[in-house]
Amino acid sequence: MSLAGISLLIIAISFALIAIFVVKTLKAASSTMSSVSTTLEKVEGQMQGITTESESLLKKTNNIAADFENKTQSLNGLVSSLQNVGSTVGNVNQSLQGMSESVAHASNKRDDQVAQAMRWGDAALNLYMKWKRTQRK
Repeated sequence: MSLAGISLLIIAISFALIAIFVVKTLKAASSTMSSVSTTLEKVEGQMQGITTESESLLKKTNNIAADFENKTQSLNGLVSSLQNVGSTVGNVNQSLQGMSESVAHASNKRDDQVAQAMRWGDAALNLYMKWKRTQRK
C-alpha cells in the first residue's frame, strides 16, 4: 500500500468514526428533545390546571368582595342608627340632668321654707311661754 492508500484508509476510518459519533450525538439529542417535549407537555397540563384554579379563585375573590361591600353598606345603616341612639340618649341625659337640678333647687327652696317655719314656730312657742309666765304672776 502506498502512502496515498494509507492516507485514504486513515481518512475513511476517521470519517467513519466521525459519522458514528455524530449518530450517537444525534441519538442523544433526540432522546433529550423527547424528554424536553414530555416535560413541556406536563408543564402545559399543569399550567392549564393552574389557569383554571386561578380563574376560580378570582371569581370567589370577586364574590367575597361584593358580599363584603353589601355587608359594609348594611353596617353603615346600623352605625347611623347607633349614632342617632347615642344622640337620643344624650338628649335624655340632658333632660334628666335639668330635671334633677330643678328638683334640687325646689328641695333647697323647701328647706329654706321649713327652716323659716321652724323659726316662726320656735318664736311662737317662746312667746306663748312668756305669756304663760306672765299669767302666773
